[in-house]
Amino acid sequence: MKVRGIRGATSVETDCSEEILAATRELLEAILRANDIQEFDDIASAIFTTTSDLTSTFPAEAARGLGMSTVPLLCTNEIPVEGSLPRCIRVLLHLNTEKSQSEIVHVYFREARKLRPDVSSAQ
Repeated sequence: MKVRGIRGATSVETDCSEEILAATRELLEAILRANDIQEFDDIASAIFTTTSDLTSTFPAEAARGLGMSTVPLLCTNEIPVEGSLPRCIRVLLHLNTEKSQSEIVHVYFREARKLRPDVSSAQ
């Protein structure tokens, strides 16, 4: 079995805990569906990043709320590159899977679709 990375990103309008958790939950649920992830035990770990303008909560709390209680989760900040997308939440899931890299579905919502116009979920 291989470990594959699954990327996703979304954005929020304001630095509000409820909005961040709802957007992160929506993103994670879409990633799980798109990649047919049935068991959290298949997720080796997850890294969440936020832009420096989001400080009201940890997006990993949304994962815990979905039941990822034993998955190692980490939150950190994106580097503050001038002109980068504001109020953005990113996730990188590490998945134990038999799928090939080309079978992995990456998910981008809201303004974060601009980050990866080449990804079909960003359309």
